[in-house]
Amino acid sequence: MTASLQNELFESLRMELRRGCLILAVLTQLQTEHYGYTLRKALADQGLAIEESTLYPLLRRLETQGLLTSVWREEEKRNKRFYRLSAAGVEIQAQLLAEWNGINDSLHRILAGSKEQSPQDLQIPDRQER
Repeated sequence: MTASLQNELFESLRMELRRGCLILAVLTQLQTEHYGYTLRKALADQGLAIEESTLYPLLRRLETQGLLTSVWREEEKRNKRFYRLSAAGVEIQAQLLAEWNGINDSLHRILAGSKEQSPQDLQIPDRQER
């Protein structure tokens, strides 16, 4: 495989991995009300940057699915749309978080058991560090 094809494949798989993580991150951040810019900033401040072209369609989709509610309000002389988890969103976020924690724990066990590398080589953080 050429370096170009390998890089293209990696980017495709990386984006697929990120998509699911972004949903959980957005739902978790929206336990507290945010408008788009402050949500983007909060995610970026935690190390999970997201493009506007990704965030806003995701917010619309999550609202259509009934996981978010939104209201328009004027703030700083500008109308802004504020998002927050709905009751259904609270339930789904908790279920997704439990699922993510289970998957994460399983991956750590799989990686730690790898015969090709030791756990130190894999740089697996302790549960408290995550």
